Amino acid sequence: MNTALAFRPVHDADLAAICTFPRSPEELYYLAPRASFPLTPEQLAASIAQRSDSSVVCRGDEVLGFANIYKREAGACWVGNVAVAPQARRQGVARFLMHQMAGVAAERHGAGELRVSCFNTNTAGLLLYSRLGYTPFALEERLDGQQQPIVLIHLRLALVNE
Repeated sequence: MNTALAFRPVHDADLAAICTFPRSPEELYYLAPRASFPLTPEQLAASIAQRSDSSVVCRGDEVLGFANIYKREAGACWVGNVAVAPQARRQGVARFLMHQMAGVAAERHGAGELRVSCFNTNTAGLLLYSRLGYTPFALEERLDGQQQPIVLIHLRLALVNE
């Protein structure tokens, strides 16, 4: 039930819970390509320090989702570190989180567009962003953790000022 979901800034006490979201090196790569598995509160805190608007979705005291803004440019905000707790996936948490991040981008930063990047092997992420109306606009060739070619797909969504 999304009615029980709340959105707020991240607290230091949330970091340990967020570190449990990626269950494998591959999931961590999707969340934070430069981090090493398992994710630690120290790695997460260092990432948060480089970004703005780090936020969580909670149900009661349970932290279920996390995201932040890592770049602002020409009327667009880039959302990154998007992650949902394994036990909360496929329950609308990511949809709620991305909607809230769109509000932050529009209201706090005057953004007219929200952008995200998703690796081509992250099928769940690509399906989520597609369902939310994001469209691809650029491809970036990268090397994954095993130095194999991978594609980072950049997607965007026009924000409607309500």
